[in-house]
Order: sequence, then C-alpha cells, then structure tokens
Amino acid sequence: MPHSFGTRARTRHMFAKKFRQHGPTRLSQYFLPVKVGDYVDIFANPSIHKGMPHKHYHGRTGIVFNVTKSAVGVRVNKLVNGRILEKRIHVRIEHIRKSKCQKEIIARKQANEAAKKRAAETGEKADLKRHPKPPKEGYFLAAPGGDGEITTIQPL
Repeated sequence: MPHSFGTRARTRHMFAKKFRQHGPTRLSQYFLPVKVGDYVDIFANPSIHKGMPHKHYHGRTGIVFNVTKSAVGVRVNKLVNGRILEKRIHVRIEHIRKSKCQKEIIARKQANEAAKKRAAETGEKADLKRHPKPPKEGYFLAAPGGDGEITTIQPL
C-alpha cells in the first residue's frame, strides 16, 4: 500500500478529542480576549475544520501580530533544514489558547518591583537575582531498634 503524505496524515491521536471532552465549543472560546503581542498556544480543535492550522503548528507557542473578526495572526518559529524561520499564519480563534509561558516571568517581575520598593523605604539593598536551590542540610539518622552499641565477633 503506498505511503500517504496528506496534510492530515499521522494525526490519529493529535486531531482527536480527549475522553469526555467531546461536544460543541464553549462560547467563552469565541470571546477570548486576544491582543496584539499576546503569547498564545496553537492547539487545533478537531471538531472545527475551518481555519485549522497545519499539524506542524499543533502545540506550538507564538505571538499574536494581527486580530481579525474570527481569526488571529500568529508568529511562530519553524525549523526548516537546520535554520529557524519565523512563519506568520492565521488561525481561527477556536484553535487558540492563552499561553501560560510568561506567567512565572511576570510574577517574578512583580515580586522584584515590590522588593525594590521595600528596599527604597527601608534603605537597604535588595537582592533581585535568582539563586539555584541550595543542597539539603545534613543530619544524623538514628539507628533503628537500639542505642547503637557496636559489637565485634568474640573469639571462642
């Protein structure tokens, strides 16, 4: 049997809805507030074929560069023959999710600003750098079942 190279080839699990997730798309998906510059995840909704992205972009994160009535323009990086190209694709809003990739960065920025403000009020210097997790503290483990008496083999 000849090998298939269609646009939806090898997408049996990718373009299938998860268990107990079938049914129509929620209306909140259509009212998703998306602005230019937002980070979004491209996640194809298999029940809606219109405006579906190519399988390569499924699960990719990109930046919104255009918002239209029913679709969103997204800049996505794609590896082509060893070089990374910036692709600009338009995807319908049903196939878009808000990305959480910037959540930790924004939280760290807010914490740093609060620390800076506190340091300015108290007059001390604030350490805003990220530090690796230090090794655990050492401790002694009590021997089970006794006071730890050391015995040796007695001669006969």
